[in-house]
Amino acid sequence: MKFIRTEIPDVVIIEPKVHGDERGYFVETFRADKLEEFLGYKINFCQDNESKSSRGVLRGLHYQLHPAAQTKLVRVIKGRVLDIAVDIRKGSPTFSKHVSVELSEENKKQLLVPRGFAHGFVVLEDDTIFAYKVDNYYSPQNDRGIAFDDEALKIDWIVPKEELLLSEKDKIQPKLNATQDIFEYGVNYYND
Repeated sequence: MKFIRTEIPDVVIIEPKVHGDERGYFVETFRADKLEEFLGYKINFCQDNESKSSRGVLRGLHYQLHPAAQTKLVRVIKGRVLDIAVDIRKGSPTFSKHVSVELSEENKKQLLVPRGFAHGFVVLEDDTIFAYKVDNYYSPQNDRGIAFDDEALKIDWIVPKEELLLSEKDKIQPKLNATQDIFEYGVNYYND
């Protein structure tokens, strides 16, 4: 497994080693020991989630407040997405900046989105299956979001806006500067 820090160092791209031949392929998609050694701290994933979506579906930008904040390890099993992580840690040198990575069944890349980041993705192919691990259970009372089209974030979602398919919830999320529900930079949100 190869771990690559992005332009926002806390967000990490993981490139697993794929072993393939005429029969197909084998890949280790998760190794706690290697990930924790790279990060320098423990992550206890407790829930796996999966979604299937059509081209143009946009899910996000979502996060959960502390103490239910989540680290996510995301990947695509089938199809392709453009995956986005936005730094929402007030005081961070990369506050409001984002990382954008294409994840696909071909490239097998994964993205580690730590606590303190909003996450979203747009689907680039029909019948895309997206899967992810989280280190905290879903908590409706702590569930929050940011407007996917907040101009201040400068996210290029690739898919034209008129072709996007959003949930009713995601259509009405506030802009980042309008929400008080964000994280403080420098606080260790892993000491629960």
